[in-house]
Amino acid sequence: METQAQWMRQLMNGGMFGAMMPGAAGTLPGVDAMQEFAANAARLQAMWTPGGTGASDSSGEDLSDAAAADPAHSAAAAAALADPSKWLAMMEGWTKSVPFADPAVQQSIWSDAAQLWQSVLGGNEQGASSKLPRKDRRFADPRWSSNPIFALIHQTYLLMNERLTQMAGDLDHLPPEKREQVRFATNTMLEALSPANFAATNPVVLERTVETRGANLVKGMEHMMADLKEGKLTHVDRDAFTVGENIAVTPGKVVHETPLYQLIQYSPVTPDVLATPLVIFPPWINRFYILDLNPQKSFIRWAVEQGLTVFVVSWKSADTSMKDVVWDDYIRAEIGAIDHIRSRLKVPSVHTIGYCVAGTTLAAALAILARRGEAEKVASATFFTAQVDFEDAGELLHFVDDNQIQLIEGMAKDGYIDGRVMAATFNMLRGTDLIWNYVVNNYLLGEDYPAFDLLHWNGDVTNLPAKWHSQYLRDLYKDNKLVTPDALQADGTPIDLTQVETPSYIQAGKEDHIAPATSVWRIMDHFQGPMRFVLAGSGHIAGVVNPPAAGKYQYWINEEPEVTSLDQFREGAVEHPGSWWPDWIEWLHSHGTQTVPAKGKRAPGMLKSDQCIEDAPGRYVKSR
Repeated sequence: METQAQWMRQLMNGGMFGAMMPGAAGTLPGVDAMQEFAANAARLQAMWTPGGTGASDSSGEDLSDAAAADPAHSAAAAAALADPSKWLAMMEGWTKSVPFADPAVQQSIWSDAAQLWQSVLGGNEQGASSKLPRKDRRFADPRWSSNPIFALIHQTYLLMNERLTQMAGDLDHLPPEKREQVRFATNTMLEALSPANFAATNPVVLERTVETRGANLVKGMEHMMADLKEGKLTHVDRDAFTVGENIAVTPGKVVHETPLYQLIQYSPVTPDVLATPLVIFPPWINRFYILDLNPQKSFIRWAVEQGLTVFVVSWKSADTSMKDVVWDDYIRAEIGAIDHIRSRLKVPSVHTIGYCVAGTTLAAALAILARRGEAEKVASATFFTAQVDFEDAGELLHFVDDNQIQLIEGMAKDGYIDGRVMAATFNMLRGTDLIWNYVVNNYLLGEDYPAFDLLHWNGDVTNLPAKWHSQYLRDLYKDNKLVTPDALQADGTPIDLTQVETPSYIQAGKEDHIAPATSVWRIMDHFQGPMRFVLAGSGHIAGVVNPPAAGKYQYWINEEPEVTSLDQFREGAVEHPGSWWPDWIEWLHSHGTQTVPAKGKRAPGMLKSDQCIEDAPGRYVKSR
């Protein structure tokens, strides 16, 4: 494989520059520019080859030295890249190698490719990008369309993408779950093969490299080396945010602590507060401060401002001390937090929120409380993008057959799974947005990292207890046992979701790919109590973290009492602009409006006798 240093030497020779940038054909960089190119190529070579030994191909030849010594080699490489027929031949080779492509389909693809070639090169004058048959935001920059070579490259790729995706979806002889796995694998491969992801086939990168004399690639290599050291792809400026200083800053105190979680109580800002407090259970797959990114976006701060006494569980990132933690422990933790709050504030019940996997766990906890005759401990339950029925659980199902689970189990170390593994899995679900977009910007264009709080949170990974993770994937995702009454038990009590009669508010994201709305809806099929379903615009994060002041997105409500399916809900739903948070607080008030003064233990740490552990956000959220 050619290194970036090789590619820069090809640029220095002028052949590739002339081929790819016809307007500059016949010109060579000046002496000063050539010296800058050479210096940056040397820097790249030093970073690319540990010890300065050079990168070799399978024959042992030092590729970069060969490229430097043989200008003809560079010119030939540039000519091959610029030859449109090479791209058509490459596509033909790919389609022939696909095991599920029959000869008739291959012939059809080749015929379509030949027509595309003729159309793009024969009928697409420079700048006539609107005439190109296929559109994709990865190739929206005019430089992809104004040059016939790049137009052909990306249009050929999009044709290949379209046809291979169609072929993967037409495998009717495979079971649906296997067909989806093939489709997902094909899409993942195609995302990786995009010509936007390679310096030599991306006109934006090529032009940037010429402009900066290769400094962009040097900076990009520095980014890549740092990421290799960290073991994960960086999305954001590492130094832009510090938890507790400019992110997760809502004032409060840690009022309770166990080996599994810290319980944070937030300081009131209203003279009176709702008598029934609220406890939020965020997913332990991520840090809790997705609900407290900054004062403008913070659901926690907003809830406090609405006159609620707000508690949040901050889960501990798994380490060797948690090697025996299983799902029962998280269910006990949620029930334990509820009991601690009731005892601390001397109240009979609490309002609860469960987000994602913590919402699944909350559903199980409610079923256990109902079976034990203790359902009154929870006045209401709200579910943010949470699933209990995993039959239609979305793209994560691609990772839960026996082979995949065994592979994940094999990644466990000292009883826990490194959070970077889960981060990579979630990134793969949206490879273009969360992987390749950053490869292009960070590694090829050498852009500075943005200071974006949501991306900081996304990269602040948590480790997971290996036993819990395996149990969760097998019992819930793979075997879908939670919806079968008494098929599972926790803490010695069988779980039957049909016994849950707690008033519930169920929020789903219209574009959620982690917990699809069709899957979240199924809570409605199992709970027996009064339920309100809201379909929010956007996805798993933005659909939840959508403060009213932002004026973004929308949500849908269907007030008809006999709605029995999501399709029926959508047909009769009324669209409301903006955030669904005000609808939620109105619903919460419908379950009790009594207030009490915001003093005593309602204001954590204000009494001398209230021995709090530490200030929010606490130690656990900072542990790595």
